[in-house]
Amino acid sequence: MANENIVELALQREKAIVKTSVIGVITNVLLAAFKAAVGIISHSIAVTLDAVNNLSDALSSVITIIGAKLGAKQPDKKHPLGYGRIEYLSSMIVAGIVLYAGITSAVESVKKIITPEKADYSIVSLIIIGVAIVVKLVLGQYVKKQGKKHNSGALVASGSDALFDAILSVSVLASAVIYLIWHISLEAYVGVIIAAIIIKAGIEMMIETLNDILGKRSDRDEVKKIKKLICEEEAVRGAYDLIMYNYGPNKNYASVHLELPDTMTVEEVDVLTRRVQAKVFLETGVVLTGIGVYSFNTSDNEAAKIRNVVQETVLEHDWALQVHGFYADTENKTIRFDVVLSFDIDRAEAIAELCKEIGDLYPDYTLQIVPDIDA
Repeated sequence: MANENIVELALQREKAIVKTSVIGVITNVLLAAFKAAVGIISHSIAVTLDAVNNLSDALSSVITIIGAKLGAKQPDKKHPLGYGRIEYLSSMIVAGIVLYAGITSAVESVKKIITPEKADYSIVSLIIIGVAIVVKLVLGQYVKKQGKKHNSGALVASGSDALFDAILSVSVLASAVIYLIWHISLEAYVGVIIAAIIIKAGIEMMIETLNDILGKRSDRDEVKKIKKLICEEEAVRGAYDLIMYNYGPNKNYASVHLELPDTMTVEEVDVLTRRVQAKVFLETGVVLTGIGVYSFNTSDNEAAKIRNVVQETVLEHDWALQVHGFYADTENKTIRFDVVLSFDIDRAEAIAELCKEIGDLYPDYTLQIVPDIDA
C-alpha cells in the first residue's frame, strides 16, 4: 500500500511539474514575441534583451519538463535507486542557460553604450511592456508556489527568475518613460543592469544545484522529526548518527543507530526496528535502509560511574560535541563509545588525545573510540 502511494505521488508530481512548465513555455514565447517586436520597432536594446531573456526562460521550462520526465523513470537493474538525480542535472543546464543569456546581454548592452542608437517608443509599446510586467508577476508567483509544493528546484528557480524579470521589465519601462519625458537615453545602461542581475541569478542557481549534487547537510527540522519519532519507542534510549542520502527530489534514504538496553533479545530488536522503519516512512517518506544498534548498560553500577566520568572528560574539549553508544564491559575490561567531532580538529589527533586521557584514567581497560562527523 505504501509503495502504491509513493508511485501515485510521483506521478502527480511529474504531471504538476510538466503542466506548470508548459504554461511557462507558452507564456514566455508569447511575451518574447511581443517584446522582440517592440524592441525592433523602437530600436531599444533593453526591450530586445528582455525578449531574449523570455526565450531563455521558455527553453529553461522545456528542459525542466525533460528533467521531470527522465527523473520519474522507474528504478532498474542499472540504477536500482532510480533516476531522480537527473532533475539536478536539468537544473544545472537551466542555470547555464540563464548565465549564458546574462553574459550575451551584457556584451550587447556594452556595444550599444559604445555605439548608441536612438530609441523610438510608442504608447502601444509601453502598454505591452506594462502588460508583460503583470503577466510575469503572476507567472512567477504561480511557478514558484508549484515548485515549493512539489519540491522541484528547477520550478522554484524558474519562478524566482520570472519575478526578477518583472522587476527588470519595470526598469525598462522606467527608462522608456524617462526618455519620452526628458529625452535622456538610459536603455543601454539599463541593459547592463539587467545583464548583471541575470548573471547573478545564474551563478546562484548553479551553486545551489552543485550543493544538491555534492550532498549538503540534511534539513535540521526533518532530522529532529525523525529522531523524535524513533525516540517515542519506549525501549529506545537515543537515536544517533542519522545520515540522510538524497537520490533526487522527494527520494530520501537514511541510516541511524539506536541505543537499546543490553537485555533485549535479537527477536525484540528485529520487531522494534521494523516498526520504526514503517513509522518513519509513513510520517516523513524517508526510507531507513539501515539501523545499527548500540548496547546500553542497564544493571552494572560500575559501568554507569565509568560512563559519567568518560562523558565529562570528553566533553571538556570544545571540539567534542557529543558522546553516545557508550558501553563498558567491567568483566572483560573494555570501553567503547562514539564521539561526534567538530570540523575544527584533526580526527586522528583528537582520538589520540582522548585515548591518552581516558587510558590514564582506566589503564586496565581496552579502549575503542569511534569518531563521528557532525552531520
